[in-house]
Amino acid sequence: MSATPLAPAPPKARKDRTHWLYIGVIIGVLAGIAVGFFFPPLGKELKHLGDLFVDLIKMMISPVIFCTIVLGIGSLRSASTVGKAGGIALTYFLVMSTFALGIGVVVGNLIHPGTGLHAPAGAVDKYASQAEHAGGGWDFFSSLIPTSLFSALTEGKVLQTLLVALLVGFALQQMGQKGQPALDAIAVLQKAVFKILTMILWLAPIGAFGAMAGVVASTGLKAVLSLLTLMVGFYITCILFVVVVLGLVLKAVTGVSVFRLLKFLGREFLLIVATSSSESALPNLMAKMQHLGVDKSTVGVVVPTGYSFNLDGTAIYLTMASIFVANALGQPMDLGQQLGLIVFMIIASKGAAGVTGAGLATLAAGLQSHAPQLVSGVGIIVGIDRFMSEARALTNFAGNAVATLVVGRWTRTVDFGRVEDVLSGRIPFDQSSLDGDVHGGIGFPVSPMATNGDAAVSPAAEPGAAAPGR
Repeated sequence: MSATPLAPAPPKARKDRTHWLYIGVIIGVLAGIAVGFFFPPLGKELKHLGDLFVDLIKMMISPVIFCTIVLGIGSLRSASTVGKAGGIALTYFLVMSTFALGIGVVVGNLIHPGTGLHAPAGAVDKYASQAEHAGGGWDFFSSLIPTSLFSALTEGKVLQTLLVALLVGFALQQMGQKGQPALDAIAVLQKAVFKILTMILWLAPIGAFGAMAGVVASTGLKAVLSLLTLMVGFYITCILFVVVVLGLVLKAVTGVSVFRLLKFLGREFLLIVATSSSESALPNLMAKMQHLGVDKSTVGVVVPTGYSFNLDGTAIYLTMASIFVANALGQPMDLGQQLGLIVFMIIASKGAAGVTGAGLATLAAGLQSHAPQLVSGVGIIVGIDRFMSEARALTNFAGNAVATLVVGRWTRTVDFGRVEDVLSGRIPFDQSSLDGDVHGGIGFPVSPMATNGDAAVSPAAEPGAAAPGR
């Protein structure tokens, strides 16, 4: 009798060690406050640790922007294949992201985070000299054009990198399937870039320690209060954005209560809190929105595309944090500079949802492009960025869930009878269904789009159909 071959043991699940990063950052912040308060001369010297960490983040700015913008534009080719849903989704994403950026500016100007802090600005002299010798408008446009296609990536000039990324993205888009191998290669490069960024983030406790020691040594405990003001203000803004803005949009368009939707996605919110990245819940969101009654083709374009183009939480963070850094360094931005920052962030923020820390790199990129003398102030944010990332990720996730239902209503690809049954608990979601064919990429809907024609859910309700809650 022959022995039955044993099935290979399933691979062990990798343990999530991100909680150690939380603990490390907390210890680094507390130690930095103590050293800066009790030993000011030493604290001022330790500020260089924070500067070194910011330099590491700046090193990743160009690769992050290049990969995310190229892949984001490349995904537009796939989005266009579903016609109406793709166009409506992209328009909605642009409007909501711009609105979120504007809210961040308004709140930042209302609470004035960082005002009166007068934190040390770092290498201001170098940037002041650059500004003094800068020319007018023609010199600005001339500076946008790099020496070569690759020099923009090596010289660390953000706007040049953005221009090259746009050109490469549109070129690959027009190449169609012939450009797909290049997009696949850039997708692999993006994963490597984000892996490096994740490695750098493990140095955040050291960076937070040095930055807090330097700030507290120069300003006293006022720095701690100012950081807490920014963090609390950001959390409150995100909560109000989800409940009021997204809630009103969802209710007005679909008649669905945002609280019922948030309850339905409760397990995914817990997963996001554990990982500080909405990317971790992408497959779950796609499966649940299909179960909720949204057509598979709509879910396939709205959710993955939204992960690059619909980053409401990140948008609020970028503008509020930028205003904080400017105020903290005693160089507040005027209205024109703030509007210019919004225009840049509309483009640069796309793709910042995939990995924890990408928002910090995008913040540094925005400041470097518009006010390079403020980049050193990013180190002040490091101590609380990890704790703000949950609010960013949760808001991004909620925004994409709402967007799926809204676009589904406008394209008549939602069965609202099933929506009511699911949210009422009459058709519970089976977690084992996540082992099926729902997959997600990093910010671009290539794989999900390939299954658009498969297994659509029930036909959508007509505009006159009764929606729950009306």
